[in-house]
Amino acid sequence: MAQRILVIEDDQFLRELYDELLREEGYEVDLAGDGEEGLAKVSKGGYDLVLLDIMLPKMDGLEILRQLRDKPPEKPNGPVVLLTNLGQDSIIKEGFNLGAAGYLIKSAMNPDQVLSEVKVFLSKGNLPK
Repeated sequence: MAQRILVIEDDQFLRELYDELLREEGYEVDLAGDGEEGLAKVSKGGYDLVLLDIMLPKMDGLEILRQLRDKPPEKPNGPVVLLTNLGQDSIIKEGFNLGAAGYLIKSAMNPDQVLSEVKVFLSKGNLPK
Protein backbone atom coordinates (compact mmCIF):
# COMPACT_ATOMS: atom_id res chain seq x y z
CA MET A 1 0.00 0.00 0.00
CA ALA A 2 1.31 3.42 -0.93
CA GLN A 3 2.42 5.77 1.79
CA ARG A 4 0.01 8.68 2.30
CA ILE A 5 1.24 12.27 2.33
CA LEU A 6 -0.86 15.34 3.12
CA VAL A 7 0.36 18.61 1.61
CA ILE A 8 -1.13 21.73 3.25
CA GLU A 9 0.06 24.60 1.05
CA ASP A 10 -1.81 27.71 -0.12
CA ASP A 11 0.46 28.46 -3.10
CA GLN A 12 -1.28 26.68 -5.99
CA PHE A 13 1.90 26.30 -8.06
CA LEU A 14 3.80 24.67 -5.18
CA ARG A 15 0.81 22.52 -4.17
CA GLU A 16 0.54 21.16 -7.73
CA LEU A 17 4.32 20.74 -7.99
CA TYR A 18 4.53 18.71 -4.76
CA ASP A 19 1.43 16.72 -5.79
CA GLU A 20 2.93 15.72 -9.15
CA LEU A 21 6.40 15.10 -7.70
CA LEU A 22 5.14 12.82 -4.93
CA ARG A 23 2.61 10.95 -7.08
CA GLU A 24 5.33 10.17 -9.66
CA GLU A 25 7.28 8.53 -6.81
CA GLY A 26 4.28 6.34 -6.00
CA TYR A 27 2.94 8.16 -2.95
CA GLU A 28 -0.75 8.70 -2.34
CA VAL A 29 -1.18 12.47 -2.01
CA ASP A 30 -3.94 14.51 -0.40
CA LEU A 31 -4.01 18.30 -0.75
CA ALA A 32 -5.34 21.23 1.26
CA GLY A 33 -5.18 24.87 0.19
CA ASP A 34 -5.85 26.62 3.50
CA GLY A 35 -5.54 26.06 7.22
CA GLU A 36 -9.15 25.09 7.91
CA GLU A 37 -9.20 22.45 5.16
CA GLY A 38 -5.78 21.24 6.30
CA LEU A 39 -6.87 20.91 9.92
CA ALA A 40 -9.99 18.97 8.90
CA LYS A 41 -7.89 16.47 6.92
CA VAL A 42 -5.00 16.12 9.37
CA SER A 43 -7.47 15.67 12.26
CA LYS A 44 -8.83 12.53 10.61
CA GLY A 45 -5.27 11.23 10.57
CA GLY A 46 -3.74 8.21 8.92
CA TYR A 47 -1.04 10.11 7.00
CA ASP A 48 2.53 8.81 6.90
CA LEU A 49 3.82 12.37 6.48
CA VAL A 50 2.32 15.87 6.64
CA LEU A 51 3.95 18.77 4.79
CA LEU A 52 2.56 21.87 6.49
CA ASP A 53 3.04 25.43 5.25
CA ILE A 54 3.39 27.90 8.12
CA MET A 55 1.76 30.88 6.39
CA LEU A 56 -1.78 29.89 5.40
CA PRO A 57 -5.10 31.68 4.94
CA LYS A 58 -7.85 31.09 7.56
CA MET A 59 -5.48 29.41 10.06
CA ASP A 60 -1.68 29.27 10.09
CA GLY A 61 0.42 26.14 10.40
CA LEU A 62 1.33 26.78 14.03
CA GLU A 63 -2.35 27.03 14.97
CA ILE A 64 -2.95 23.68 13.24
CA LEU A 65 -0.15 22.17 15.35
CA ARG A 66 -1.66 23.71 18.52
CA GLN A 67 -5.07 22.25 17.74
CA LEU A 68 -3.57 18.81 17.01
CA ARG A 69 -1.71 18.92 20.32
CA ASP A 70 -4.90 19.83 22.19
CA LYS A 71 -7.08 17.34 20.30
CA PRO A 72 -5.08 14.45 18.78
CA PRO A 73 -6.21 13.08 15.39
CA GLU A 74 -8.61 10.13 15.10
CA LYS A 75 -5.77 8.00 13.63
CA PRO A 76 -2.12 8.84 14.33
CA ASN A 77 -0.14 10.72 11.68
CA GLY A 78 3.53 10.38 10.84
CA PRO A 79 5.93 13.30 11.15
CA VAL A 80 4.77 16.86 10.44
CA VAL A 81 7.32 18.84 8.44
CA LEU A 82 6.94 22.61 8.21
CA LEU A 83 7.20 24.30 4.82
CA THR A 84 8.48 27.83 5.10
CA ASN A 85 10.09 30.67 3.25
CA LEU A 86 10.68 32.40 6.53
CA GLY A 87 14.09 32.66 8.05
CA GLN A 88 12.42 33.29 11.38
CA ASP A 89 14.02 30.97 13.88
CA SER A 90 11.50 31.78 16.61
CA ILE A 91 8.58 30.57 14.48
CA ILE A 92 10.42 27.35 13.53
CA LYS A 93 11.39 26.82 17.18
CA GLU A 94 7.74 27.22 18.19
CA GLY A 95 6.83 24.67 15.49
CA PHE A 96 9.28 22.16 17.03
CA ASN A 97 7.84 22.87 20.49
CA LEU A 98 4.40 22.07 19.06
CA GLY A 99 5.55 18.74 17.66
CA ALA A 100 6.95 19.40 14.17
CA ALA A 101 9.64 16.91 13.17
CA GLY A 102 11.53 19.27 10.89
CA TYR A 103 11.25 22.01 8.31
CA LEU A 104 12.01 22.69 4.66
CA ILE A 105 12.76 26.17 3.32
CA LYS A 106 10.76 26.14 0.09
CA SER A 107 12.75 28.80 -1.77
CA ALA A 108 16.07 27.05 -1.04
CA MET A 109 15.15 23.59 -2.36
CA ASN A 110 14.65 22.15 -5.81
CA PRO A 111 12.14 19.31 -6.35
CA ASP A 112 14.82 16.58 -6.07
CA GLN A 113 15.93 17.96 -2.70
CA VAL A 114 12.33 18.09 -1.47
CA LEU A 115 11.85 14.46 -2.54
CA SER A 116 15.01 13.29 -0.80
CA GLU A 117 13.96 15.10 2.42
CA VAL A 118 10.49 13.50 2.20
CA LYS A 119 12.13 10.07 1.96
CA VAL A 120 14.31 10.81 5.01
CA PHE A 121 11.29 11.84 7.11
CA LEU A 122 9.26 8.84 5.92
CA SER A 123 12.10 6.47 6.79
CA LYS A 124 12.07 7.80 10.36
CA GLY A 125 8.36 7.03 10.59
CA ASN A 126 6.42 7.37 13.81
CA LEU A 127 9.16 7.53 16.38
CA PRO A 128 7.94 7.58 19.96
CA LYS A 129 8.20 11.02 21.52
